[in-house]
Amino acid sequence: MLLRMSTLLLKTLREELADAEVPSHRLLLRAGFIRRAAPGGYTWLPLGKLVLDRVIAVLRDEMTAVGGQEVSFPALLPREPYDVSNRWTEYGDDIFTLRDRRGGDYLLAPTHEEMFTLLAQDMTSSYRDFPLLLFQIQTKYRDEARPRGGLLRGREFLMKDAYSFSLSSAGLEEVYAEMRGAYERAFARLGLSHTIVSAVSGAMGGSASEEFLAESEVGEDTFVGCTACSYAANTEAVVFQSPVSHAQHPPMEVHDTPDTPTIASLVELANARALGGRTDWTAADTLKNVVVTVHRPGADDEVLVIGVPGDREVDLKRLDASLAPATATLFDDFAARPDLVKGYIGPQGIKARYLADPRVAPGTAWLTGANEPGRHAINVVAGRDFEIDGTIEAAEVRAGDPCPACGSGQLTIRRGIEIGHIFQLGRRYTDAFKVDVLGVDGKPARPTMGSYGIGVSRAVAAIAEQHHDERGLLWPDEVAPADVHIVAAGKDGQVAAALALAEELVASGLRVLVDDRPNLSAGVKFTDAELIGVARTVVVGRRLTEGFVEFRDRRTGERNDVARTDIPRVIATSLG
Repeated sequence: MLLRMSTLLLKTLREELADAEVPSHRLLLRAGFIRRAAPGGYTWLPLGKLVLDRVIAVLRDEMTAVGGQEVSFPALLPREPYDVSNRWTEYGDDIFTLRDRRGGDYLLAPTHEEMFTLLAQDMTSSYRDFPLLLFQIQTKYRDEARPRGGLLRGREFLMKDAYSFSLSSAGLEEVYAEMRGAYERAFARLGLSHTIVSAVSGAMGGSASEEFLAESEVGEDTFVGCTACSYAANTEAVVFQSPVSHAQHPPMEVHDTPDTPTIASLVELANARALGGRTDWTAADTLKNVVVTVHRPGADDEVLVIGVPGDREVDLKRLDASLAPATATLFDDFAARPDLVKGYIGPQGIKARYLADPRVAPGTAWLTGANEPGRHAINVVAGRDFEIDGTIEAAEVRAGDPCPACGSGQLTIRRGIEIGHIFQLGRRYTDAFKVDVLGVDGKPARPTMGSYGIGVSRAVAAIAEQHHDERGLLWPDEVAPADVHIVAAGKDGQVAAALALAEELVASGLRVLVDDRPNLSAGVKFTDAELIGVARTVVVGRRLTEGFVEFRDRRTGERNDVARTDIPRVIATSLG
C-alpha cells in the first residue's frame, strides 16, 4: 500500500479545538482521521478508515480463531421481536424509533440479541448444531442525551457483537472462558492496557458480567481494585456486606434540632447538646434519607426513599445500575408530598417504599430525621423502629473502603474506558422466543446464551488516549495507518528519491505513507508526521547526495543517519 500525501484526502489542523473535550477527540480531528458529521456522529477519513479497518481485522482474526462465524444483520429492525423481549419498552428514550409508510414501527438497532436468537431458532434443530458462536461487526444506534468525547460516546458507533448458544451451563462457561481469552489476546495486539472487572448486566440481563476497561483518566467508568487481593470491579458492581449487630439499644428518642437540615449541622448540634449522653457523634452515625423519582419505561413514576450512612452520598450511577432498566432522578416536588419533610426525613413511618444500604442492617441504630420540621430522633433501630423494603447498592464507593472480597485489603479507585463487555446471558432470550431443539436424550432442550461485545470505534479512541504524547498520536504497529512515513524534506530530487524509496518498500510488503507535497516547508511536514503518529519516519533530506537518509523512531526517540541502501533492513528490524 502506497499513500501519497499530495493526493490524499487529508487536512491537518494547527489550532486547538474548543469542542474537543479529550485528547483522542482533539488529536483524531487535528490529524485528519475523522470529521464531525452530526452530534455524536463522525465521518471516517482515509487515514482513520485505515486504522479502523486494522482494528476490525484483529477482532475478526481473534473471533474466527475460537470458532466464531460472521454474519451481518440489518440495522433497521421491526418492533415485534423487541416487544417479545420487552426491550422496546425497557429502552425507553434511548433508542431511535421510526414508522414506515404502512404504519409499521421500527428501530435502529442498539444491540441485536433478538436477531441472533431468532436466527439460531431458524437455523438449528438438534444438539448436533451446538455449540454455536456467531458474531458481526456492525453499526449500532443509541439516542444519547449528551454525546461527548468524540468517538467515546456517540449516537452512532461500530460494534463487534458475538453470541454463543450452548445446551448446558457448563458449555456456556467453556465458551465464555474461550471468549475471555480471545478478548485478552485482541486487546494485547491492539496495544490496549486494560483491566478486567466485575460488572452489572443492566438492560442486557444475565449474570457473570465482566467489563474490559482501558485505563484512562478521561474514562467515564470508575473501577476499584484491592491492595491485598486480585479483586477488581466496576463501582456499580461493588457489593458491601451487611454488618451483624446484637447490641441492645435504648428506646427511640425525639429531640428538637432547629436549623439542622444538613448532616454537618446536625452532627454539630448533637455534639454540642450531648444527645443521648454522647459528644462523639460523626456523620457515619447518622442516617441520610434521599428521595428520588424512579422512571420506568411504560409505567408511572414512583417516589422512592434511599437510606445511606450520613457520611456517604447517593451515587446516581450505582443507583441506576441497581434499578435497571429503570432510572432515577432526585425528587424536588416536596410541596406535593408534605409527609416528606425536606432535611428531616426519617425511615420510621414514611409513606413510600424504603430501600437502604446494606450497612443499614437489622439491629443497627441511627441518628436520623423525625419527619417533623426541626426535629431528629436518636436510637432509631432498623428492624425495631422501622422496616426496610429491601437493600440497594447506591452509596458512593470511596478509596480506602474495605475490600468486599478479602476484607483485609483496601479499595483503590481508577478510571477507565469500557472497550469490551461479556455476559453469561442464560436463557432470557431463548425463553422469550421459546427456542427449543432436540436434546441428546431425545427431549426438547433450550439453549443458553453468552453475549460478547467490543466497541470498535471506541477502541480506536481508547488506543489514541493511551498512545499519544504532546506532539501527536503514536499508533501501535498493529493498527497504525502505515508501517513507515517517508518525508521528502526538500524539492525535486529529494521528492523523486522519496517516491522511489516508497515504491521499493511497498514492493517488499510494507505499507508506506510518503509526504511528497510540494511547496511545504520541512518543518510543516515534520509537525504533520508527529501529529499523524506513524512510529517510524524516514527523512529524505540534505545528506541524500552522500547516500544517507535519516531514520527516526518516535517510540524511542532514536534519530540516526542510515545508508539509503540499508533502510529496508533497518525498518524490517524495527518491525521485528
